[in-house]
Amino acid sequence: MPVFCAAFTGLDWGTMESFYDAVGGEDTFRALVHGFYTRVREDDLIGPMYPVDDWEGAEDRLRWFLAQYWGGPQTFSAERGHPRLRMRHHPFVIGEAERDRWLEMMKASLDEIDSDTLDDAHRAAVWEHMERVANMLINHSEAMPHPHAHPH
Repeated sequence: MPVFCAAFTGLDWGTMESFYDAVGGEDTFRALVHGFYTRVREDDLIGPMYPVDDWEGAEDRLRWFLAQYWGGPQTFSAERGHPRLRMRHHPFVIGEAERDRWLEMMKASLDEIDSDTLDDAHRAAVWEHMERVANMLINHSEAMPHPHAHPH
């Protein structure tokens, strides 16, 4: 039994095909995540939050997470346990600027996936998920500083 999953969105109930399979499975999520990390490596705002000596591992973990969430293999849970996203991201100062940059790079990567692979309905579902998660991970604002933030 998966720990977390959005395997069936209502888009594919007729065939009971998972969202993951409907959008091309591993190849699609590999392309999405690789395109994102290609941008992150060059980014001066959020790039430093990622492990310089483990880009490949970071890509794997995000790909596993997304694949499992959308009904693919349960690799994330098998390798990492429950996602605990807020806990895993707590050490990093994540405000609106960081959220916006993350979303900008994820959107650019998502836009590179052709419409035959990711139709409008599936693309909208993925984007809604990305926005929801990015907003959930904000842990810093001018009104509520992050405990690890350094004053400017």
